[in-house]
Amino acid sequence: MNSEPSAAERPAAERRLRLITLAFPLAGLWLLWRGAATPGRKLLGTLGIALFSLVYVAAILFLLHKFAGLRFEMQGRPIPIPTWQVTDYARLEEARAATGASPAATPAPDSSKRVAPAYWTDFRGPLRDGHYTEQPINVAWAKSPPKLLWKQPVGAGYASFVVAEGLAFTIEQRRAQEAVTAYEVGTGREVWAHSYAARFEEWMGGEGPRATPTWHEGRLYSLGGTGQFRCLEAVSGKLLWQHDLLFENGCSNLFFALSAAPLIVDDKVLVLAGEPQGRDARMLIAYDKVTGAPAWKALEDKAGYASPMLVSLAGERQLLLHSAGHLLGVSPVDGRALWRFPWRVEFDNAIAQPVVTGTNRVGISAGYGTGAVGLELSRSGSGFAVREVWRNKFLKNKFTSSVLHNGHIYGLDEDILVCLDAATGERRWKDGRYGYGQVLLASGHLVILCGNGDLALVQALPDRHEEIARIPAIKGKTWNHPALAGGKLLVRNAIEMACFDLR
Repeated sequence: MNSEPSAAERPAAERRLRLITLAFPLAGLWLLWRGAATPGRKLLGTLGIALFSLVYVAAILFLLHKFAGLRFEMQGRPIPIPTWQVTDYARLEEARAATGASPAATPAPDSSKRVAPAYWTDFRGPLRDGHYTEQPINVAWAKSPPKLLWKQPVGAGYASFVVAEGLAFTIEQRRAQEAVTAYEVGTGREVWAHSYAARFEEWMGGEGPRATPTWHEGRLYSLGGTGQFRCLEAVSGKLLWQHDLLFENGCSNLFFALSAAPLIVDDKVLVLAGEPQGRDARMLIAYDKVTGAPAWKALEDKAGYASPMLVSLAGERQLLLHSAGHLLGVSPVDGRALWRFPWRVEFDNAIAQPVVTGTNRVGISAGYGTGAVGLELSRSGSGFAVREVWRNKFLKNKFTSSVLHNGHIYGLDEDILVCLDAATGERRWKDGRYGYGQVLLASGHLVILCGNGDLALVQALPDRHEEIARIPAIKGKTWNHPALAGGKLLVRNAIEMACFDLR
């Protein structure tokens, strides 16, 4: 018996095939190849179904985005990734209510509690170098994994924590407001939140502030994504003084927002104000750390995204900071540039912190195909000469920064861990994928907060890659740097935060 449709039946069969293809392209493709059409018609039909499938998938993704909350997130690769993991503000508010948080209240310090001296008060630690030396940590994760103390939702943004007097401080996006927040380290209970109307968002990184606050002598210095620079009383969240960096200093915002953490130098607090616009505009701004009175401003360069560091190089105390086109050594007294090294990164994305590798040596790295360079400073008359010692593409820090241990640099080349000889730039090894995460050094080990929110522990060895363990920590894209104080590790991203006991 011949099962092929007759000439009279064929138009109806073709209409049925089109309808099935419109609803279910794969089913239509299957029916097409089972049918009696010629090979040429089947190939032509396959091409048409393939092109239609692109429109079909795009329509489904649009509907899911429009009505079901699907988002498209840049996770470091050129192609955006569909995700459901975004800040759930309703869940965040429920969590705040459940912990008994009362942002309007001003808690009195509890003198009966013994509080360790403030240690992790700056972005990436006391020296901004990613080193934790306060006390030994547990490195036997395979046998005794870190204990989770608490986990809860947090507002959006890429800031890290600083820790002092039993409180962990950060800045986050809460709907149309930025909120500088303080949480009890031991419980995660919100102690206070200082909120104000401000919102930064761009399509690649999403919403929320970027810069980590700085704690100093009972005050918290916070820089929001739109340039709101505020000094708060750390114990209560009371506003002491404020400045609008962009408006007051004639600067425009950076594409990915102001991201550099404020830096305390002597009696001043220094901040990077974006891209100067106009003859009198400047990028590096100094304020009196107590009163907030403007002290001086310097540098006509466009700011980079890395945070300034106070270091000693070639026998002189100086600031290391990235502009959009240079690494600079800057006088901490008046902001005068002492030396410059050209450092151009695609899209002006100088993000990684410099790594001081010796008394007169420093290493820098960047992603976007840039690579790494080792520099040596020497005295030259009344100034400095900068010599390039080595250059390679073995280490491309994209959103992360590297650490130095026993003469070797450990960092993420894009998303793979690498060890370089700090003196020569020679690659010792490259192994292990950790996403676009962040690296911290403690007790001779690398604590890595992976790009997917996992925690990994890797022994810092120059001759081989040795991962001790990897555990789940938080969910979602994680570019925020971990913080470690009193043996407690604080991690967060734009969705949730958690605290682990590493003692």
